[in-house]
Amino acid sequence: MHQNDLAVFAKIKGVGSASGLFLAQDLLYIIGDNSGYLYAYHIADQKLNRIQLLPDQSQLDNIPKKDKPDFEVLCHHNGVLFIMSSGSEANRNLMIEYHLRTKEIVRHDLSALYHNIKQATLIDDANLNIEGAIFTGEEWFLFNRGNGNSAKNGIIKIVGKHLLKADKMEFFPIVLQKTNHLVASFTDAILRQNQIYFIAAVEDTNSTFNDGEILGSYMGSIDAKTLRLNYTKKISEHQKFEGISFFKQDANGIEFLLCEDRDTESLETIIYSLTI
Repeated sequence: MHQNDLAVFAKIKGVGSASGLFLAQDLLYIIGDNSGYLYAYHIADQKLNRIQLLPDQSQLDNIPKKDKPDFEVLCHHNGVLFIMSSGSEANRNLMIEYHLRTKEIVRHDLSALYHNIKQATLIDDANLNIEGAIFTGEEWFLFNRGNGNSAKNGIIKIVGKHLLKADKMEFFPIVLQKTNHLVASFTDAILRQNQIYFIAAVEDTNSTFNDGEILGSYMGSIDAKTLRLNYTKKISEHQKFEGISFFKQDANGIEFLLCEDRDTESLETIIYSLTI
């Protein structure tokens, strides 16, 4: 799998630092890690709507890095979008439920959950960085990006429906491929037919806060029952893909949509398609 397998699906003005996406028929929902909006992009007519997630602020499109909620997770289950902060800083502990049918917005504080995760998994403050999530209806899988100084890349499995009341959790370390002696780390994941399809990136930094030079992105799969790695393949040399959504499947393979975080303040994003 090489970079030229990637194709441009859409160019969207008004969205910056895209970090998660979910496709629902003709609507592509997108979050950005420095934004207080959920974006809904109408594919057919190429129109973008903003759904305000945070209370009134003077700036919601480009929130300064020290203040941003760092929404890295866009997880869907049964008509609800779960939008989650990464937990990488003390002010990044928010989860928002957005109900697709009723448009209801419910906000939750994840501080207690992230504290319990650190206690149960021995992932410290400098290494917790949740970048993806899967909810099956019975259990949660949270994907910790191992770009901290201890390289704690892996899956936090939480048994039970109620994330805020979780008390049974276990950490499964997952070692991915290396580039220039740096290990790739999770940036998002989805579940499809008992397989976890993930994307990962290599960034020249050992900080969950500070960005570094992008050294490539990967895609791979993990068996959802055993949490064993099936494969990892490089898909780009210099891009950092941070969001993945299922698009379609036919006899030729499975097609996904990917979004890219360019770590700039530019309010424009490119959505890519990728077939495996």
